Amino acid sequence: MHLLSLSRIGFLSLLSVLFFSCGPDYLYENTQTLESEEWSYADSISFEITIADTSHLYELVVEVEHATVYPRQNLYTRISTDFPDGTRLSKPVSLELADKTGFWYGDCNSDWCSIDIPIQTNAFFNQAGTYRFTLEQFTRIDPLPGVRKVGFAVRDLGLR
Repeated sequence: MHLLSLSRIGFLSLLSVLFFSCGPDYLYENTQTLESEEWSYADSISFEITIADTSHLYELVVEVEHATVYPRQNLYTRISTDFPDGTRLSKPVSLELADKTGFWYGDCNSDWCSIDIPIQTNAFFNQAGTYRFTLEQFTRIDPLPGVRKVGFAVRDLGLR
C-alpha cells in the first residue's frame, strides 16, 4: 500500500510539472500603463523586438486592460510595423472587447477587464533585425476614456 501511495504522489508530481511548464512561449511581452486611464490620439504606444531567427512562426497579440464602463464594444487602433530595412506598413485594426449584447470578453472584475487579442497567427519575420510595432488610438473619441493598459506580445509557435 505504501508503494502505491508513493507511485501516485510521483505521478501527480510529474503531471503537475508537465502541466505548469507547458504554457505559451513568449519571445516578447511588454505592457504600458496610461496613467490618466484614457488614450488620446497623441499617445502612440511603441514596442521594439529584435528577431534573430527567421525560421519560426509567431502569434502577435495585443493586450488591453479597460474599464467595465468602457463606452464601446471594440477599440479601433492603427497598428504600424517598422521593418529592419526601413519600410513601414500600417493598417486599422478593430480590437473586439465585447459581444453584440455587451458581454465583455476576457477576465473581468467589478471595475476592469483584461483581454489578450491575437491580431495575427502564423506570422513570420522574413528579415532579421529590430522591428517596431506602434499602436495608435483610432476611434472617434479623443481622448478615449476607460483604457488603462495596452500591451504587445509575440508568442513563438515553433519552426515553420
